[in-house]
Amino acid sequence: MSTPDFFRARLDTMIDMRHPLAVLATRMPWGEIEASLAPLVAHKNRAGQVVEGEDLFGTTTELVGAGVSNRGRPRLPIRLMVSLLYLKHAFNESDESLVQRWSENVVWQFFSGMEYYEPKLPCDHTQIGRFRRVLGEAGVEQLLKTTIEAAVGMKAIRPAEFERVIVDTTVQEKAIAHPTDSRLLEVARAKITRLAKWAGLKLKQTYEREGKSLRRRAAGYAHAKQFKRLKRVLRRQRTILGCVLREVRRKLALAPGASAKLDVWLDRAERIHRQRPHDKNKLYALHAPEVECIGKGKARKPYEFGVKVSLAVTHKQGLMVGARTFPGNPYDGHTLAAQLEQTGILLQDIGVKPTTAVVDLGFRGVDAEVAPVQVIHRGKHKSLSTTQRRWLKRRQAIEPAIGHAKLDHRMDRCWLNGATGDALHAVLCAAGFNIRWLLRAIVRRGLAPVFLRLLAWLASRAQPVSASSTALHPTLANTAGISPYAATAFV
Repeated sequence: MSTPDFFRARLDTMIDMRHPLAVLATRMPWGEIEASLAPLVAHKNRAGQVVEGEDLFGTTTELVGAGVSNRGRPRLPIRLMVSLLYLKHAFNESDESLVQRWSENVVWQFFSGMEYYEPKLPCDHTQIGRFRRVLGEAGVEQLLKTTIEAAVGMKAIRPAEFERVIVDTTVQEKAIAHPTDSRLLEVARAKITRLAKWAGLKLKQTYEREGKSLRRRAAGYAHAKQFKRLKRVLRRQRTILGCVLREVRRKLALAPGASAKLDVWLDRAERIHRQRPHDKNKLYALHAPEVECIGKGKARKPYEFGVKVSLAVTHKQGLMVGARTFPGNPYDGHTLAAQLEQTGILLQDIGVKPTTAVVDLGFRGVDAEVAPVQVIHRGKHKSLSTTQRRWLKRRQAIEPAIGHAKLDHRMDRCWLNGATGDALHAVLCAAGFNIRWLLRAIVRRGLAPVFLRLLAWLASRAQPVSASSTALHPTLANTAGISPYAATAFV
């Protein structure tokens, strides 16, 4: 194949174009993705500001900074950044490992729209986070919507299957340490003393040595179940934090310039100082006040610290058609209407709306809120028809989808900042789940004609050979005219 660059070979000549990711790269509507996201990443038109100056004729005014600024280096291609987000959550990579692995993987580079192999990093790993923040919740929902439309365009799923969905909730845990009272009190003390030093406030005593000693003693007493001694240590830690907070407040009254920078952290530290074990709406992390304590009834993990996430998958094939966070830990049934609304928005270009939602008993009593969508759960078993009872048997099909979203697509732990980061992370995990679903669908659809050719080849031979063992044998696959990759991909 001819190439404009004589010294480099094109990527499409270096890889097997029957690789599922290479096939998906040719099936994704990249033009539509770039057109929909271009307004979000375009340079903004600034109003500018009026600046006064002087010249030989007196005082003059000039408008500075108006219009679209062309300063700074140009943005990276939208397709490259979008493909990096897809690959990150499809293959469970961090931002640092993602760019490193991209520079070594020619198939990933072809998926990202590259023509030639690039042995360098595609971008700095911090640019991925900035691009994610620029997209916002609407932008990442567009990425999820594109995966759904790609599945329909490849005829891997029929549009009629979107009329019946399974909905369930789970917890997306935040990247915080286990919030024990002793640790929270010590972290708050260390944070306030460090900020006071940064602001130029000289404290009479920081209690640094005693604070570390009390933290170690509290861990030992808790492990030995010596709760009376643990209570005494906690009482002393709370006293120390109160002393530090009062002194910082007194000194801030004399230096109001530093108050604005410390007020947020002081409010959180005072909230930790006031709260008690049985209080509601407690603060579980100094740096992440949005974290909530959620109990889902699991014996191995009674409480999880994060945010509630609602997921929706198709009833038959398990394609993810909705992912949404719900701060405040609402009742599961009160999340169903909002989840179905998001699913309807994602499916509006396909021309289908969900008409049936198969759920568990946690969604009882919300039929009027989601009408005309029909809600099916085990509590209605006596009034269900035979077909609806058969639908109900597949309610548990969403559980492995939740498990894969957590273990394989990074939903088990969210490292993004704030409630907005939780929302973006949940949708991107669903998009990564759909990318892997599409790769499996490509392999599955690509092997359908292979089986027909193998059966015809077997019928022409005298000795019988099982079809399953033949499909997995590379020698027979080469004889049938297919690649060993496609033969071994079917498991």
